[in-house]
Amino acid sequence: MAKNTANLTSSQEEELGGIFGDRVNFSKRERHFYCHDVGALPSMAKMMLGNTDPAAIVKLRTEDDIVKLMAFARKHSIPVVPRAGASSGYGGVIPTKGGIIADVNLLNDIISIDAENMTVTVGAGIVWERLERKLNEKDLSVCAMPSSAPAATVGGWLVQNGIGYGSYEYGWSQDTMVSARAVLPNGEVRDFTGSEMDSLIGSMGTVGIITQITLKIRNLEDTASISAEFADSESLQKALQAVAAEKVPLWSISFINPDWAGMKNEMPFSTHHGEPVVEDRPELPKSYICNFIYPESRDVSALENIITSNGGKILSEEISKHEAGEWFRSMKVKRLGPSFIPAEIIVPVDKVGKVFNEIKAKVDLPVLIEGMVEKNGNVILLCFIPHSERSFKFNLAFTLGISIIKIAEENGGRIYASGLYFAKEAEKVYGDRLKKMLALKQQVDPDDIMNPETISGKGILKAGISMSKAFEPIMRFVGNRSGVGEETFRKQKDIPADIVSHAYTCAQCGYCVEECDQYYGRGWESQSPRGKWFFIKEYLAGRDKMTQEQVDTFLACTTCELCDHRCQLDLPINDSWMTMREELVVERGMMTIPPFEIMASSLLKERNIWGEYLKNREEWMPEDLKPKIKDKAEYAYFAGCTASFVEKDIAEASVRLLTDAGMEITYLGKEESCCGIPMLAAGKWDVFEKIMRMNIENMRKKGVKTVITSCPACWLVWDTFYRQWAEKLGIEYDFEAKHYSQVLQDKLDVLSEKFVEPLDRVVTVHDACHMGRAGGIYEPPRDLIKAVPGVELREMEHNRAEGHCCGSVLTLVADPDVAGVVGNMRLKEAEDIGADIMVAACPCCQVQLRIAAEKSGSPVDVQDLSATVARSMGYDIPDTTNAALTAWITFDQMIHLLKPENMTDLMVELLPQMMAAMPAPLRGMMKMVKYVPGMDLMMKPMMPVMMPMLLPGIMPKVMPDMLEAVGRRVQMSDDLREQMPDLMPKSMENLMPNMLPQIIPLLTPRMIEYIKTEF
Repeated sequence: MAKNTANLTSSQEEELGGIFGDRVNFSKRERHFYCHDVGALPSMAKMMLGNTDPAAIVKLRTEDDIVKLMAFARKHSIPVVPRAGASSGYGGVIPTKGGIIADVNLLNDIISIDAENMTVTVGAGIVWERLERKLNEKDLSVCAMPSSAPAATVGGWLVQNGIGYGSYEYGWSQDTMVSARAVLPNGEVRDFTGSEMDSLIGSMGTVGIITQITLKIRNLEDTASISAEFADSESLQKALQAVAAEKVPLWSISFINPDWAGMKNEMPFSTHHGEPVVEDRPELPKSYICNFIYPESRDVSALENIITSNGGKILSEEISKHEAGEWFRSMKVKRLGPSFIPAEIIVPVDKVGKVFNEIKAKVDLPVLIEGMVEKNGNVILLCFIPHSERSFKFNLAFTLGISIIKIAEENGGRIYASGLYFAKEAEKVYGDRLKKMLALKQQVDPDDIMNPETISGKGILKAGISMSKAFEPIMRFVGNRSGVGEETFRKQKDIPADIVSHAYTCAQCGYCVEECDQYYGRGWESQSPRGKWFFIKEYLAGRDKMTQEQVDTFLACTTCELCDHRCQLDLPINDSWMTMREELVVERGMMTIPPFEIMASSLLKERNIWGEYLKNREEWMPEDLKPKIKDKAEYAYFAGCTASFVEKDIAEASVRLLTDAGMEITYLGKEESCCGIPMLAAGKWDVFEKIMRMNIENMRKKGVKTVITSCPACWLVWDTFYRQWAEKLGIEYDFEAKHYSQVLQDKLDVLSEKFVEPLDRVVTVHDACHMGRAGGIYEPPRDLIKAVPGVELREMEHNRAEGHCCGSVLTLVADPDVAGVVGNMRLKEAEDIGADIMVAACPCCQVQLRIAAEKSGSPVDVQDLSATVARSMGYDIPDTTNAALTAWITFDQMIHLLKPENMTDLMVELLPQMMAAMPAPLRGMMKMVKYVPGMDLMMKPMMPVMMPMLLPGIMPKVMPDMLEAVGRRVQMSDDLREQMPDLMPKSMENLMPNMLPQIIPLLTPRMIEYIKTEF
């Protein structure tokens, strides 16, 4: 039998690492992020489950990978738990016996599309939303999909056995699937078709790992919907029965109960950068609201009469459109939870009214119910009771889910799925298929390696649920008196109250995961927004610690805001991580990403992040442009650091276009400073404030009313952050901010006559996060490039609000290799549509994308929007690709140097100077290591205490030698090399207190060896 495996042995880790390389993770911290699914279990149930941390996580790419993993697992009798989106809550991915999490998300290719036979074959790890988007490009569509399509995978829906949108026409998940291919625990790769599929349907990864699935597809059609309200559940039921009787050709039917509708009305408006976003949200009647969805081409004229004749009322088109827009956001109401007690049941359509009434009569706490109807006359009711998992009463109220299940069973229904939590109900859920499933498992997995206990159940938990069901009336009596009222949050462990609230509110649905560049750049759950919210809950509960590694995880977020856009609860994720930067770096004094300390020193000294002299800031400006710059004007051009010192084509082209468009502009010149956003993102908020004050004051002296930027980050700072900080600090602020593309969009009538050179290339636009999702500025760059003669504009798969991040600046500074992964994904999108040029309206995006293109050999030419437009007007704007790549070498080498292991190497090189700089008595004591047995062992625990005390006195003495050593490792411009004696000391002073704990374990043995052999 499979062994309980909480940890692998060192030899097993070495063997598994030899097979999968960097796609296997043994980190105890990382493993903890894979111990759960979306369900929030009560504390007593968690105790029954015991330790559910896996021993390792393996990311699988191919069938061969899976075959090798199975061989390893069989050899060592180690459990294997397949995991994809983890978007279900039945305990299907809980490693109750430890073992290996088999992450199948990389098995996500579209293998083939057969338009003639109307099928598509895909990797089982592909997310439904992505599959649908790719099919839509070919005017095709899936037949049905789960309501969690932005996170759920195709394979996950088969092994879960579900109902979703489209199930009214097409049935259960397996009804839309033609065949499946799986690797079985015995290493066999087998194709399943027809009735053979019964062994896989609902198996929850207990019989093998599915690799491919062939699905039925349909032609894409525009969808229409009609929403109706019903005063009571009986009227709703009659309407549903009448629709079936009259065979109205609908695609999908879903509905919500009055409690759900009421909570939707109470939802707080979303916020953006801390400010409310006004939404055009209709008021829903507190009734049963049913949404009938169908292809526009179909005749559903009978529907109106069915609705009205059964006591219903057709709702406004506004409500209908709004509800259609909420298809995949059903968990949104959890924002008011913050926790939900679930009970998901299947009932016959002719018992819907009775079931609703009995739930209302027997369960005193509010029950939110969403329903979906499938073609065979069954209805799934997703029931959620708002509560708080932080309260002990959550344990008592949780049993109300049993009461709802019992009501379903008494009315000819059953629980929706079994899984680990309701394994005792497996026979009711699977019927005859259970025998087939168990027979296959016995044949191919006699040692129960695959996802053990998920179908059979965990003894103590199974017994506990059985007892709750046996004593249901008593448990219901207690549960009905276990409400908690409105939940309030306070600051805990110095985590602000609103972030505590968001952590418990997060549905763990995974919508934020796949498209998060921090996640797909690194590949591990801890890096995702969902992972960070989970960490905060674990930290508050005392089950995890705020280490520097976790601080780095918060800091590495690129602030692209895509998670905000995707979150179905509208949680302000980006703002929350910004707040965490303040708490962790500003308040606690933990270490920021090390290169930002060098940037901060440069910023304070020369007002830029590139280590260049302030006196050279305006050298980008050609002589013929200088007379066109006014001393004072209502409009000012703000170049920013990168356009001033590196990609100077941006600054020149932007000003040429603005002046050619008839704009009178001024410019701060040597009085301009970096906008400061790198410091804001790095948690160096004191530096940000100093820079902000200088820029505001200098801009005011110029009489400026509107600041025009070429950098989206600079735009965001002037538009939002300066304004908010000025209000907080009591500083007068009355500036408007615009990106140059916004200004020029209104001047195209003037500029259009000036184009003289057609481009004749295929161009795509990269949407910069800091003006796209941050500001909604999408069309101005497109209008500008489309005005250039000979441009064929093509859109990448992810564009506008869905556009992927380039990976700069935070990822590029924190981990250049990861930035390359992120940047290459963006370049690959451009390659896929045949683009010759990717234009960006952001200097930092260009630096990152040019670096990625140079390293990967991408044929896509990354160019600046303004430079491309200016060249078409006949200006000789230089290509700055080489300048960007050269400038980045310094940063790249500095980032590499500031890694703990490389800083250790540097300090080992400086050991002679460091030893010489120590007080004489201490040097004498260290020499004793050579002669006194055991002295080296005593020295090891002393080093973490001694070094922080000694270093402030040592560093000034060894700084000249350190600067020389740094100079040998980092290629620098003459200007930067001259400044290093000013920049390095302050940077090291800030870094060393936090970096020493990482360096000392690496340095101590090498220092002892040096003392023994060289000192």
